[in-house]
Amino acid sequence: MTNPRILLIVISTISIFLFASVAPAAERPNIVWIVGENFSNDLACYGQENVATPHLDSLANSGIRYNNAFSTSPVCAPSRSCFMLGMYQTTTDTHHMRSHRDDEFKLPPGIRPLTHRLKDAGYYTANVTHLGDAIVGTGKLDLNFVNEGKLYDTDQWDQLKTHQPFFAQINLPEAEYDIYDRKSAEKDRVPWVGEEWHPQIATEANVSPPPYYPDHPIVRQEWARYLNSVSGADVRVGNLLARLKADGLDDDTVVIFFADNGRLTARGIHWPFDQGLRVPLIVRDCKNFPILTNDEKPGAVSDRVVSLLDLTATTMWIAGIERPAGMQSRVFLGEDSDPPRSYAFAARDRIDETVVRMRSVHDNRFHYIRNYTPGAGFETLNRYKEKCFLVKPLMRKLKAEGKLTGAALALMQPFPDEMLFDTRSDPHEINNLASSDRPEHRAALLRLRAALDTWMVETGDRGHIPEPAEVVAPFVQEMHQWFGTPNWAEQP
Repeated sequence: MTNPRILLIVISTISIFLFASVAPAAERPNIVWIVGENFSNDLACYGQENVATPHLDSLANSGIRYNNAFSTSPVCAPSRSCFMLGMYQTTTDTHHMRSHRDDEFKLPPGIRPLTHRLKDAGYYTANVTHLGDAIVGTGKLDLNFVNEGKLYDTDQWDQLKTHQPFFAQINLPEAEYDIYDRKSAEKDRVPWVGEEWHPQIATEANVSPPPYYPDHPIVRQEWARYLNSVSGADVRVGNLLARLKADGLDDDTVVIFFADNGRLTARGIHWPFDQGLRVPLIVRDCKNFPILTNDEKPGAVSDRVVSLLDLTATTMWIAGIERPAGMQSRVFLGEDSDPPRSYAFAARDRIDETVVRMRSVHDNRFHYIRNYTPGAGFETLNRYKEKCFLVKPLMRKLKAEGKLTGAALALMQPFPDEMLFDTRSDPHEINNLASSDRPEHRAALLRLRAALDTWMVETGDRGHIPEPAEVVAPFVQEMHQWFGTPNWAEQP
């Protein structure tokens, strides 16, 4: 384990170098981040069935699409804290969900939000919620730091045309706002921009949920609802792209589309399995400020391993800002790109009241997961998961009745200490290869084990340092208040 004192020295040393130099003011491209909420690479252009994503597919055809992009956390606030800072959340003490919201926590000296660096370089910054009078984004921050000052200049799209160059972030409501909350009478739905609710492409009858779930109407309904939220996100993206063109901004604007973490499904979000971490990533160049190389020509598909951590340095590079020497983020685009990553690392720590610590490392084929919390597993209670996903109480009920078999039954067992999956041959991550005697599996296990150990030391992973009991207590109280509902676990 890393000594906390050494950790402070590491962070202090890093901070000395985290002052980026800014290029002189000049004409530079506008930059738009379109951030999906909780979905994996479940677009038609990635091969997903029962979705309609023509606008995102078109964006990919005119840009570059990444097959191996991963978030650094399977839940939003740690992931967003990471790509807003260009530093792993486990380095900056922003790794626990909903942490540092009401204390005096400050980021280590020299570690700064991306929007502050962009403002210093002359960029106007926006967290867009409206296109005129219509709602288009949530304005979500959900960062595990709140004492760093104002992060954006505006939330209005209409301000952008007269304030160029700009950086605009649009946080789509999908898929967060199509979850089923069985404590409420209705779903929390955000109005469309001149559209009906999500296109109903997926139905209970036509979907094929992942095989680690039982074949049951409730499972099919949840899976269809999730896929339809992906189709709904595409409609909203289409509105945004049309407005960009209508305002005459298209030729001057680089567009980056990604999701903050993986699927809004019971085995997706919160768990560092592949589909809790693998995310879509599409970058579209602009005509007047081209940034892509010949190898990154429109329509290209890249198998390069990319971490969402790398959005920070890459966005700075697009804006003409020199990356500070101590920043962990890397540039993944253009002639000045850094060498491709061999590995993408991720961490799951406390999520509200649920204290579970896990670590993960992907290469472009294998995925290794280490569980530091014996007894933790899919059945582990979490208020958010229990209120949103009917599949969890359903699977408990079926297990008690002896009706679960195969991968669904295996999912209900506690997680082992180590898991290794071949994501090419086993994309659903059902077959744990950690005990395999095959030479290629053994070699992958040893290699990824060593890579993870090295990363945890080099980045000063703070996950082993317990939080004070008084920090966790309010979340535990929330949990008990919610679980006080009679027969909560028997209400599928």
